[in-house]
Amino acid sequence: MVYPNPQIFYPCELPLKVPIPLFSGKVAAGFPSPADDFVEKSLDLNELMVKHPAATFFVRTEGDSMIGAGIHPNDILVVDRSLKPSSGKVIICALNGELTVKRLKTQKGRMVLTAENPDYKDIVINPDMDAVIWGIVTHVIHLL
Repeated sequence: MVYPNPQIFYPCELPLKVPIPLFSGKVAAGFPSPADDFVEKSLDLNELMVKHPAATFFVRTEGDSMIGAGIHPNDILVVDRSLKPSSGKVIICALNGELTVKRLKTQKGRMVLTAENPDYKDIVINPDMDAVIWGIVTHVIHLL
């Protein structure tokens, strides 16, 4: 199967379940605590991250405009097209034919795409622009 641009766009194809152990104890982000060796259950990342498989796709990011939201260059975003866009959500928008990831805000009845980096200006959507919201970002995957 060939996709238009395999460098940035990945359809969500759920393979067989891949259960991974989920420990019942939590890991301390501050001071260490004794570890539990008890596995509570198995967790499938598809079940955790993909609620609507037919409406979900993955896209790889570039640039640093969303760094304040924890979205870094080369991250993979999980995007759900079945969710309703609302102010405050991080969205994927096709803006004049190019995809962008921004936070959606409404100001004075207008749609505004806001970066999470002070180096970038807000984009106020006006009627002359071709803007289509492709979906809501539900998860971001990046290496540490």
